[in-house]
Amino acid sequence: MTPKTENELAQHVAAAKAPLWIKGGGTTLTGQGDVLDVSGLSGITLYEPGALTMVAQAGTPLSEIEAALDAEGQMLAFEPPRTKGATIGGAFATNASGARRVQVGAARDFLLGVRFVDGAGEIIKNGGRVMKNVTGYDLVKLMSGAHGTLGVLTEVSFKVLPKPEAQATIEVKGLTDAQATQAMSVAMGTPYDVSGAVFLVDKGTPTGRMSIRVEGFSGSVAHRSTALQNTLSAFGECSISETGPWDDLRGGAMFSDTTDALWRVAVKPSEAAQFTSELAQTLPHSHAYDWAGGRVWIGADEADVMRAEAQDSPLNDKSGFEGFHSVLQEMAAQYKGHATLMTAPMPLSVPRFQPENNVVANLSAGLRKRFDPRGILNAGLMG
Repeated sequence: MTPKTENELAQHVAAAKAPLWIKGGGTTLTGQGDVLDVSGLSGITLYEPGALTMVAQAGTPLSEIEAALDAEGQMLAFEPPRTKGATIGGAFATNASGARRVQVGAARDFLLGVRFVDGAGEIIKNGGRVMKNVTGYDLVKLMSGAHGTLGVLTEVSFKVLPKPEAQATIEVKGLTDAQATQAMSVAMGTPYDVSGAVFLVDKGTPTGRMSIRVEGFSGSVAHRSTALQNTLSAFGECSISETGPWDDLRGGAMFSDTTDALWRVAVKPSEAAQFTSELAQTLPHSHAYDWAGGRVWIGADEADVMRAEAQDSPLNDKSGFEGFHSVLQEMAAQYKGHATLMTAPMPLSVPRFQPENNVVANLSAGLRKRFDPRGILNAGLMG
């Protein structure tokens, strides 16, 4: 099913007799049900650079959105991943947010209005095209991060920001995980308005490279980057460059080697190093830190899984990537965090998202029942 208009999409959903798997750019794992391809709902319908707002159909490629913004010296400040085929609807449906979240907030914070089709085939509109536009229930924020389980986005209106005049990246090499998380905490605690704090571990070594980004007017960036260099020199030799790993991160290059499976783990930044250290004792892996340690990327390949099985790791009566995934989610829960499976080499019969406690699970189920009473939209994805 490849609807070209919102009305066609609503008709497809209303007439569905089986679960539907919502597909935009095809950048996420596949699921169960008939594919409902919404990539045909594409195009920028309104762009007002002076008002810093844009309206686009949900299937519009991110590349098209960013090209139009770049021509006006503007940007999507929340830095959604630039994976091949990524769409603006997918970015908001998954609340996909990059390194700049530590400064400007998440994708949902830029969403002003939505149009979507619920599980009964009804077209619903909420929000608008300006900041102060919400009366009643704020369905805009609810739809961002729902992964298509409450409704199929057809159109989104959102805020954009001017591109910074300059940027600088302060790098410190040769840090351990613990040193890096401490240094990133120090950087975030300064008054220098950090817009990115990541740590990439060098393959085959216990150390890696920490990168801290500042952006803004040229004079301000020069002053703040020098001040941060002086502050962070206590952790090792610092260097300043005009570029950094930021474009690579948006392209998905978290590691110097390729991985077969990738997880996103949210933990307290102060506990990130302890988490990965404990995890390594059970599950061999690659990892990287974003959001000053608040988001940990975990990568694994066949060799990592085989090593885990060879050292008799507790894979929860499951083998391969499914066992790896289950143990990772259990460890994340022990740290009061959550682990989400992002990519895998094959379909896994395990929940992609961290299991919710009973209270939250009941609330989530109630929402899904209200917006999708037949349970047909991305069935089983989030519960």
